[in-house]
Amino acid sequence: MPRTGPGRPRTRPAAVLADRAGSSRAVRAHLRRRGIRTVIPQPSGQTGHRRRRSGHGGRPPGFEREAHKQRNSVEHRTNHPKQ
Repeated sequence: MPRTGPGRPRTRPAAVLADRAGSSRAVRAHLRRRGIRTVIPQPSGQTGHRRRRSGHGGRPPGFEREAHKQRNSVEHRTNHPKQ
């Protein structure tokens, strides 16, 4: 993370952009404890399981569609040097 001024650089990202494979209860809990916002879509299996549990399935995690669209540009930039 770049510095915003003098002193130590930031060590905590504002948000984590990931694909559906990064969506697990353990990953989300770890990021929540550290105060990091997650932008990870839920796999259909997880949403189906939550629906089958009805009221006991819990609230779905927040998801920002516009922020997730930025992930595509990040992926392209990181994969370009690999080719």
